[in-house]
Amino acid sequence: MGEIIMPEPRRQAVAPISTDNSIMAVISRAAADPTCDIDKMERLLAMHERMQARDAETEFNAAMAAMQSDIPSIAERGAIVVNGQKRSDYATFEDINDVIKPIMQQHGFAITFKVENVPSGLSVTGILMHRAGHRESTTMLLPLDTSGSKNAVQSVGSSTSYGKRYVMSALLNLTTRGEDDDGHAAVPVANVTPIQARQLQALLDKCSDRAKEAFTKLYGSTADVGKAEFDKVLGQLTKSAANAEATNANSQ
Repeated sequence: MGEIIMPEPRRQAVAPISTDNSIMAVISRAAADPTCDIDKMERLLAMHERMQARDAETEFNAAMAAMQSDIPSIAERGAIVVNGQKRSDYATFEDINDVIKPIMQQHGFAITFKVENVPSGLSVTGILMHRAGHRESTTMLLPLDTSGSKNAVQSVGSSTSYGKRYVMSALLNLTTRGEDDDGHAAVPVANVTPIQARQLQALLDKCSDRAKEAFTKLYGSTADVGKAEFDKVLGQLTKSAANAEATNANSQ
């Protein structure tokens, strides 16, 4: 009779136990032990909190490094005008927010601001938070902007907007550039949503060939229409499509 070979016992894969879970298991056992020293328990809890904070900071730094490559330069579309003459350009808070917000969300970041009145003017604090729990903040002290005969409310609003721009730029390491041809081409502009693009395309399909050619030269495709221009383009295409339909009806 031949040798009987027994099958090897099936090995069951065991998921690795995270350090965090191991520490929590130790804390749980210690808490259930009536003889556990309270000082040791507090030291265990403090160690657990430090480890969580360290891991959260590590995730924050990794996400920040990844996000930096996705952040473009922001076009300077705002202008500082003094006595009717333009002194300088700047990127508005609205433009910065439109470009940065979806990128931050993609990488798990959010930003919030805290504005306080101080004897010298305003204190604007920006707080950059990550979904892992870590956060970084920076503060800027600003005098009230009384230029251009602003009233008290306008002065506060102007200084607040200024502070938010610069605090956000500092936290995210943002760069801006003038809105010349080369710079503008390098800065992404928020375009219409896919639903809006389809809405415009449905109207464009009803327009005359001449109108379609003019639209293509001006915008390229309906998906390339800027978000800020949607209402204007929608009105133009609606009118053009109606004219084309009227012309076709009269020719029949």
